[in-house]
Amino acid sequence: MSDIMTPISFGQLVDWIITEHEKSGTVFAEHRAYHADEKFNRTIFGRRLETPVGPAAGPHTQLTQNIVAAYYTGSRFFELKTVQTMDGAELAACVNKPCIRAEDECYNCEWSTELYVPEAMEEYIKAWILLKVMAKEFDLGSMDGFQFNISVGYDLEGIKSEKIDNFLNTMKDAKNSEVFQSCKQYLLDNVDKFQKVTKEDIENIQSDICNSVTISTLHGCPPQEIEKIAMHLITEKGFHTFIKCNPTLLGYEFARKTMDEMGYDYLAFGDFHFKDDLQYEDAIPMLTRLMKVCEERNLEFGVKITNTFPVDVKQNELPSEEMYMSGKSLYPLSISLAAKLAKEFDGKLRISYSGGADFYNIKGIVEAGIWPVTVATTLLKPGGYERMIQIAEAVEQENAVFEGVSVEGSQALADEAKVSPHHVKAIKPLPSRKLDKKVPLLDCFLAPCKGGCPINQDIPEYLQLVSEGKYEEAMEVITDKNPLPFITGTICAHNCMTKCTRNFYEEPVHIRNMKLVAAQNGYDAWIKKVVPAAITQEGKAAVVGGGPAGMAAAYFLRKAGMEVTLFEQTDSLGGVPRHVISGFRMTDEDIDKDAAIMAAVGVDVQYNTKIENVQELKDKGYTSVILAIGAPKPGVLKLEEGETVNAIEFLTKFKETAGNLDIGKHVVVIGGGNTAMDAARAAKLTKGVETSSLVYRRTKRFMPADEEELIMALEDGVEFKELLAPVKLADGVLTCRVMKLGDYDSSGRRGVVETEEIREVPADTVIVAVGESVPTEFYEANGINVNERGKARVNEETCETSQAGVYVVGDGLGGPATIVEGIRDGKMAAEAIIGRVLSTDYHIQADEDQVYDREGILKRIETGRAESERCLSCSSICENCVEVCPNRANVSVRVPGMQQHQIIHIDYMCNECGNCKSFCPYDSAPYLEKFTLFAGAKDMEDSKNEGFAVLDAENVVCQVRYLGDTFTWTKGEETRLPVGLQQLIETVIRDYPYFLV
Repeated sequence: MSDIMTPISFGQLVDWIITEHEKSGTVFAEHRAYHADEKFNRTIFGRRLETPVGPAAGPHTQLTQNIVAAYYTGSRFFELKTVQTMDGAELAACVNKPCIRAEDECYNCEWSTELYVPEAMEEYIKAWILLKVMAKEFDLGSMDGFQFNISVGYDLEGIKSEKIDNFLNTMKDAKNSEVFQSCKQYLLDNVDKFQKVTKEDIENIQSDICNSVTISTLHGCPPQEIEKIAMHLITEKGFHTFIKCNPTLLGYEFARKTMDEMGYDYLAFGDFHFKDDLQYEDAIPMLTRLMKVCEERNLEFGVKITNTFPVDVKQNELPSEEMYMSGKSLYPLSISLAAKLAKEFDGKLRISYSGGADFYNIKGIVEAGIWPVTVATTLLKPGGYERMIQIAEAVEQENAVFEGVSVEGSQALADEAKVSPHHVKAIKPLPSRKLDKKVPLLDCFLAPCKGGCPINQDIPEYLQLVSEGKYEEAMEVITDKNPLPFITGTICAHNCMTKCTRNFYEEPVHIRNMKLVAAQNGYDAWIKKVVPAAITQEGKAAVVGGGPAGMAAAYFLRKAGMEVTLFEQTDSLGGVPRHVISGFRMTDEDIDKDAAIMAAVGVDVQYNTKIENVQELKDKGYTSVILAIGAPKPGVLKLEEGETVNAIEFLTKFKETAGNLDIGKHVVVIGGGNTAMDAARAAKLTKGVETSSLVYRRTKRFMPADEEELIMALEDGVEFKELLAPVKLADGVLTCRVMKLGDYDSSGRRGVVETEEIREVPADTVIVAVGESVPTEFYEANGINVNERGKARVNEETCETSQAGVYVVGDGLGGPATIVEGIRDGKMAAEAIIGRVLSTDYHIQADEDQVYDREGILKRIETGRAESERCLSCSSICENCVEVCPNRANVSVRVPGMQQHQIIHIDYMCNECGNCKSFCPYDSAPYLEKFTLFAGAKDMEDSKNEGFAVLDAENVVCQVRYLGDTFTWTKGEETRLPVGLQQLIETVIRDYPYFLV
């Protein structure tokens, strides 16, 4: 596949915009438009500006369609992508692809336009003219309510070159340029395409495109060179001028300390850039001189914060050795530099801002007098350009006039940034949000929450029902696959939430809480209607163990019409949640409600019955036996000296006694998993305990516990003792060896290296949470084959053991697992016994308008059922790849007869930045793996993508690549090409002709 973008002709752009808007009310797939109100107008560079925000020089201002999409959604200040003498193929050869990674903080390894400079100029001029007519045609605002700001680099010689000099002159006044004249003439010749734009409007389009410039220089550029460039652009060219400044002005120590304290200690950067770049003591007098020069010429001058912050590639983030950091981690550095300069110049130095600006901080930035503000990272995330609407609305202000930068306001922003949850790094690395499957050519819409759930719970469906207050119906959906709504609604590990697309907005939908809301409000009405199924299955089943896995197995078997007896060795159902998990996590009353479901469906529960012999059950006529006996063997950690207590045993006694245990004043828990967190929290609540400490060999970032478990432990006062390896316990002291983190391995996990340093931790009791083991001896005694680790050998698709008709599920299968994994195992065994699937895949098609209204809108966590309204209904519409593509190269197509939209990739609009790969829920890159439209046969030859090139649109003749074979296909002829792909191709040619070059 070629990574060279092909600019779209002006005529095709006009046709695309007008046709798409008439047909679907969208422009380049943007569903909502921002309509500017003149009462919020500002003035800069002597020109009107409807909003002081827009896209930064980068992926969103490289092509005409990018600028159009940004304008439609609220951008009015456009920092055009930087031009330099190196361009086109020469530059492309220097940029490794993919070049963008923006899952959390953002990284990139590209720096200026990949087009040839004359091409870039044409893109900007086309965009200028299109925005003028769009403003009038779509009532978006005034035809002169936006501004373009050109960015040039990287040295004076290059800026003075004929290529760049012509660019500067033409952008300053394009009236004599061929592209400006031809675009205006096209509009005049096709004025009938418009409803509101008149011939007079077209004739009055100004040719003075840019009167401001932002200077971008490379790292290490001498201050004398920077000043010469500025003087040239100010005195020779007459531009209002900004100079990009780098956070390296803050000094290495400040940057390193700030990043470490905010959780970005893993970012690697040396001090050489700080030494080579512009120094603060050189910058201040230079800026002072340039301010004076501009003032004498009645030109505006300022700095643009920020340029770039280079960091080392350490974990294969991008295919380069160095990359540029932006987004949430850059903000505290950039805004600190803004505050420092504001104080230095007493607010008189104008500051144009970029560097981690987003919806959450934009209002404060602008109110501090720092504007215009341009953004990039936030637009690279799901929601894409439509995030601009919230940003534009956030900065609306009547009678806004620049009166200087607030020294106090900017410093307050800098202080707040270092502790803001929107900018501090999460305690633990983000889990992978990819599903272990490849994206299909058709029907790729997918709810990643459902795909990430071990039981494939129909999450968007029950969330929609909860949002409508239909709790009983939500319970019907939930319990079709999950018989423990209260337990899983309270303590489920909720892998679904780690996959939620909302993670890329602000926080995931609190899916687990919504399940509990459904259970609390719908349980009573639902359970009244539950009746035991008639016995229709031959044989009968015995389930041994009344924990989550056993309860699930019994539930599904009985619902399927089989006679089921559940044997539980204690006097109550619930397993670990009942007997081990502390009351501060969930109540016995909630567990009772889940247990009551077993009786409601007709399961015969035999309490206080311990089963030792499987054959005895078979002899009693049980044709199937499911063993759900957990992992009861305590985990052991031997110290050189001193005795320890097992975490499960401690938690069990803690619950039995309500914390009335004698374990001393100082308790240490060894381990880093969820059980360790529970034990440490329970110890803190135990009578007489003053300190509860958690000892682990690595740091919190590398603990296996869920982040929320870590946070709850910290909130409860548990003291984390990181990088310590326990050695011995004696005389109330746990002696530990200090460890240090080693290098990253390929998985991103850091090893640990032992040091000679010793540290002591007060400890009257040491609790060990290092995992429990399966009952190997029980299996062997019952003739069940085990592997070398003592675990039962089972069929992975059925959980059946070497003993026919005997199954192992839950913790007893592979060791301690999650509750929902136990439910999955129980259901899997039940389905193997019954011989069919025992659940239904629900689908409730969400309202399209409702979905699109939610996309791009950041929203805080809600209470009650309103939280469910944050769901993006990905099972109905998943268009992440469409939203995050700056170039609009992934498009959504409505194919007649297909309920959901289909996604195709347009090759000629793509530069292989790779951003869509980051946000596709599949383990795939849409730009490489979705069905692709090529501009022609030659482009198809340069690619390995499956797709098509239209050879004859009128007769629907295409060159197609499918399953690795390339062939010519004509509509109506017999072919191996699936009907769905045939329909997709026909739809593109018939309904989307503006896609075709």
